[in-house]
Amino acid sequence: MPLPRPGVNPNHSRRALFFSGCVRARTLSLYEVNFRNGFYAGLVVAAIWGVYLARLWQPQRQIELHSIHLLTQVEKRNWKAVGEFVGNDYHDRWGNDRGLLLERLPDVFRALPNVRIEATGAATRMENGRGYWSAKIIITAAGPYAGLVQGRVNSLESPFEFEWQRRATWPWDWKLVAVKNPDLEIPD
Repeated sequence: MPLPRPGVNPNHSRRALFFSGCVRARTLSLYEVNFRNGFYAGLVVAAIWGVYLARLWQPQRQIELHSIHLLTQVEKRNWKAVGEFVGNDYHDRWGNDRGLLLERLPDVFRALPNVRIEATGAATRMENGRGYWSAKIIITAAGPYAGLVQGRVNSLESPFEFEWQRRATWPWDWKLVAVKNPDLEIPD
């Protein structure tokens, strides 16, 4: 056994080394990933994700999102996406069914380059398993028929009402079945 150096207590050095190792071991164990910590972290993430999806899939929220996304797709002239929003049993007071609506929309918006559609004062309600989204719609566009369309749509006092019906068992499967506005007159 080597002789201790003068002025150094060998027992003290061993104790200091032991305690510094314990403190280091204790601080590392707080950040150490083990099954229990991973399980709790996964549980917290799953709970947050579940709350997010539960709020997202509420009928009122889905109707609001579908209506906004529908208007965005019309504005972008993405007619395939618009067709996915419109239900097979669509009808309105102007005599349009699904096929006629999807045929007329591109013709109307072809005459309105750079169109912007803005919805103000939106409200959502549920009745008898159907959802209703109503808002005043303002159209801003350029082109030869922009003045006519803007004058007719933007001057309406009553809001547009989109009627949505839930299809399958999925909470996000809503289809547009009617659009209403009692003040809008469209000539044949």
